[in-house]
Amino acid sequence: MIPRYSRPEMATIWEPENKFRKWLDIEIAACEAWAKLGKIPKKSLATIKKRANFNTRRIDRIEATVKHDVIAFLTSVAEYVGPDSRYIHKGLTSSDIGDTALALLMREAADIIIGNIKDLMRVLKTNAKKYKNTLQMGRSHGIHAEPTTFGLTFALWYEEMNRNLRRMHTARETISYGQLSGPVGTFSSLPPSIERDVCRKLRLKPDPVVTQVIQRDRHAEYMNTLALIAGSIEKMAVEIRHLQRTEVLEAEEPFERGQKGSSAMPHKRNPVGCENLSGLARVVRSNAVAAMENIPLWHERDISHSSVERIIIPDSTILINYMVVRLTGILRGLQVYPGRMKENIARSYGLFASQRVMLTLTEKGMSRENAYRIVQKRAMESWKRRTPFKNLLKEDRDIMKHLSARDIDALFDLKFYTRNVDYIYKRVFT
Repeated sequence: MIPRYSRPEMATIWEPENKFRKWLDIEIAACEAWAKLGKIPKKSLATIKKRANFNTRRIDRIEATVKHDVIAFLTSVAEYVGPDSRYIHKGLTSSDIGDTALALLMREAADIIIGNIKDLMRVLKTNAKKYKNTLQMGRSHGIHAEPTTFGLTFALWYEEMNRNLRRMHTARETISYGQLSGPVGTFSSLPPSIERDVCRKLRLKPDPVVTQVIQRDRHAEYMNTLALIAGSIEKMAVEIRHLQRTEVLEAEEPFERGQKGSSAMPHKRNPVGCENLSGLARVVRSNAVAAMENIPLWHERDISHSSVERIIIPDSTILINYMVVRLTGILRGLQVYPGRMKENIARSYGLFASQRVMLTLTEKGMSRENAYRIVQKRAMESWKRRTPFKNLLKEDRDIMKHLSARDIDALFDLKFYTRNVDYIYKRVFT
């Protein structure tokens, strides 16, 4: 496994130098395939392979005149190669180069994202084990429900990121297709063997059927996978933001030496990292919508998708890479307060046991309707009077007809709520 910080920077993938290098690799591979068929002299192929190069600034200057990026690129290459450049781009159309190269770039980006997701999952697993038995109040609708453990939160996130990892592998596979089939994809100007040989060299699969472009449902699947990852990241970030609220304060993101939380209030420690992740998730999801809009094109092709992809694909891959790495750092340094969790459990006066009391009463012969009514009445009274729920149960004659004081005490044992944690962990981590 390559350490995270030694992997290529995501932004480097999308620099013009790397894109044009991919274009040149494809063009040279196509020349090699043509030479294999005897359509390019060996001497000319040797010249092409030796001299072929480009200059990004020169490409920009040429494109300013010709208004076509591939033509500008080919012109720059021809200036290095000389007369034998007439064999370059033989039988190909611009999308053969652009779409095949885009597949290579998206695959490189996917590899970095996959590696960083694995890093995140290792941190999630570590925290799941560390806080496996750390009691915490579970909440539904933001209201106290029943006790859980903080470790189960990390187990949940681990399992979700594991699904995202599988989705990213699938998206990588979906996008790893190339095309070299000429105008409108019919191989009218070159034999299928050219595409087969080039794709084999690039470790891509030939797309079974295209028009003049690889169909954009492939790209939309990839982008929607990134949107799902963004959604999962925001889910974790929102939970941390809730837990860091002053009234809760069960966990908070790292606060580094010298960090300041507010220009006005020196006491502030704000969840700015997680808030940042929530905001970026919106951008990635919006980009996925744009990718869906790219699927319908006119007839065999138009270029309405092209301008969109130049923005959304680099931006989303860069953002997701940043988001995964940043969340990993937040979770690695997360400040957790188990004592506060215990205090918060006590804040609802033991009402977490209401379901267990109700079910026990039904087991003793009371109807569910009556059990619910009686327990709810005492629960509401507990809230109003700020009195321990357990004490009010013991004062209720209808309840005491079915349960002893000792029975009621036993119903408030917190261990009851975590007795199957090992079972859940076995399902997640085995």
